[in-house]
Amino acid sequence: MASERERPRRRKYVIGSLVVAAAVAGGAVAVTGSGDDGRSAQSRADGLPPRTDTVKKQDLSDRVQVDGTLGFTKERKLNAGAQGTLTWLPDTGKVIERDDALYEVDGKKVRLMYGERPMYRTLKTGDKGPDVRQLKENLRALGYGKGLDADEKFTSGTADAVKRWQKAHGLEQTGKAGPEQIAFSPGPVRVKKKEADVGDQAGPGRPVLTASGAQRQVEIKLDVSQAALAETGTRVEVTLPGGQTVKGKISSVDRTVSDEGKGQGQEKSPKITARVAFDDPAEAKGFDQAPVTVAIEGETHKDVLTVPVSALLALPGGGFGVQVVENGGVREVPVKLGMFGEGRVEVSGDGLRAGVKVGVPKA
Repeated sequence: MASERERPRRRKYVIGSLVVAAAVAGGAVAVTGSGDDGRSAQSRADGLPPRTDTVKKQDLSDRVQVDGTLGFTKERKLNAGAQGTLTWLPDTGKVIERDDALYEVDGKKVRLMYGERPMYRTLKTGDKGPDVRQLKENLRALGYGKGLDADEKFTSGTADAVKRWQKAHGLEQTGKAGPEQIAFSPGPVRVKKKEADVGDQAGPGRPVLTASGAQRQVEIKLDVSQAALAETGTRVEVTLPGGQTVKGKISSVDRTVSDEGKGQGQEKSPKITARVAFDDPAEAKGFDQAPVTVAIEGETHKDVLTVPVSALLALPGGGFGVQVVENGGVREVPVKLGMFGEGRVEVSGDGLRAGVKVGVPKA
């Protein structure tokens, strides 16, 4: 009968032939081992494994890493609201904030104000509507209408506030405001591309700029099988091109599946698109459209015993075990497997504890 020291020589490390299938949606993990991959039966002449690692007690997460692209929020085209000749456009990359000039027609600047509804008409005394509310909120925020009620009525007080705003910008004080003076956007915008040149004719419906929100975000594409990972609010860690890591969370997920080609002649893989918002957008530095890595946090098991995945042995009778190295010898310990993550696997078995040495194959 083989001695205890001889037995490990016939054991096969699972590394290279270990297949781990994680059914993410159900949280189940299935593991299978198969034949010799050229690194099996590794052992020294004295019967000890070629290397050892340590059983650790730790928090283990089944986080998933995916590629992403650093960009900006909500890209869209901005159309002109005024008719005439474009006489000025902002530089690409410039961030336009409330009351800043967005573009200029016939020497007159069209300024940005914040609001969800577009500026589609000339607002004047007696008008009512949510666009009136937007205008009044902006006039209040800019200090021209401190006494205005934030309602949907364009009153004589609103006209007076408009006149004060017009005077500050050297405009004719009509008390009316329309698309030739104001453009609404939900927030600050960043100029991504000029859709026209100075000297071109501008007019309603003609794009002048492609802009995005001023906040940084990351866009990621996930296989449909990973959809359960991409829930709004899920925490992530983003590694930027320079190696810096910043925290964030998934802010939105498209519910439409797209086919992303892997290359010429290869099958397309169904994908979903998700977006990541940063906890502190100021930390997210880097070029627009720069590649980044996103680690999506999954389930976490607290204070569990783990070993490297490469420490697993395929046992002859089925199942898995590890080689415990102690007192100059080795013994096999069958183990029950739990979560996989970060190159390690949760295990439980007779006599396993933090600090115990286990055999692993050669690097």
